[in-house]
Amino acid sequence: MSIQQTDVLYTAVATAENGRDGRVATDDARLDVVVNPPKEMGGSGSGTNPEQLFAAGYSACFQGALGVVARQEKADISGSTVTAKVGIGRNTDGFGLIVEISATLPNLDAAAARALLEKAHQVCPYSKATRGNISVTLA
Repeated sequence: MSIQQTDVLYTAVATAENGRDGRVATDDARLDVVVNPPKEMGGSGSGTNPEQLFAAGYSACFQGALGVVARQEKADISGSTVTAKVGIGRNTDGFGLIVEISATLPNLDAAAARALLEKAHQVCPYSKATRGNISVTLA
C-alpha cells in the first residue's frame, strides 16, 4: 500500500551528474561519490556504481526490518549480517535487475532464521517497492 505525502517522515535527496559515469551526491553532502560502470559492463570500475549503492541500501533496510520482526518474535539476532547481491543484465526491453538477499543469524537454527527472513521480506520497504517488479530471492 502506498503512503501519502502527508505520511512522509523523511525524504532523501540525491542528484546525479553525467549518469552512470559521473558523480552522485546528496543535498546534505553526507554522500558524495564518483560513479563509473563496472569493468564487466565496459567501464573503468574505478568508482562505485548504482547497483552497489542499491545493494547497500537494500541490505541496511532489510537488516532494519529483520530487527523489527526479531523483536516481535523475541528472537536473538545479535551478531547478524545481511548481504544483498544486486545483478544487472539485459532483458527484453533493455536492462533489468535481480536481487538475492542472504543473512547470517548465528543465534538461530536454520528454520527459525528462514522464518524471520520471510517475515522481514514482507515488511522491508525495499522489498515492498521491488515486489512484482524484479526478482528477489532469499538465500
